[in-house]
Amino acid sequence: MSKCIYCHERKGKRPCPALNGSICSQCCGTHRMSSIQCHTDCVYLDANVEYQQKRVGDFFDQGRRALYRELLEKWGDKAAEVFYFLEAVTFKHFHSRRDGQDGEVIAAIQSLRRTFSPIQIPEGMAPAFTEALKKEYEAFMKGEKIDNDLVGEVLDRGLIFITEFSGPGLRSNRFLNGLTGYLKSYYPEVAEQLIKLSETGGGIIIPSGANMGDFSKQ
Repeated sequence: MSKCIYCHERKGKRPCPALNGSICSQCCGTHRMSSIQCHTDCVYLDANVEYQQKRVGDFFDQGRRALYRELLEKWGDKAAEVFYFLEAVTFKHFHSRRDGQDGEVIAAIQSLRRTFSPIQIPEGMAPAFTEALKKEYEAFMKGEKIDNDLVGEVLDRGLIFITEFSGPGLRSNRFLNGLTGYLKSYYPEVAEQLIKLSETGGGIIIPSGANMGDFSKQ
């Protein structure tokens, strides 16, 4: 049996179409859809994605609780609403995309953050999620009275959280997996509503209640 095409140490026990060779189960499970750009029809992808998302979602829950507590204590309910909006739009856009990367989310939030700067620098053709986030944000703000300075603070804090949770991998999807696994495991009704919105093209609706009900309760 040949060596794993990724680590070159353990035995390669399963075919990897993306690497055109055999890979060990450990490397497959650790690096799929992050440092390995898996083919969407790989038989091992479907069998493990949901498990991986749930596992990372449990870690996401811990960090998310601390973040919401900080947002509520520093800036109040509106700050929590802004970050909920970011989570909802991100899940809505990426829930079915296996090739999604955290870098797309970070770049989109950074681009949105720059719109609050007094100095506007022209940007080239924006990626799909950047355009989607800005469009959803404009629609979201029509029904909200939130100061731009507050939004900027939340975006800055959110970027720190997402970047730290994602980790150093250039093609990491740990944040996206964590968010997806968290919503599907802890709040399946919210996930279902957002999936329906992605299919119908509806806009994000913030749940009633200052703390957005149980969804953001600490």
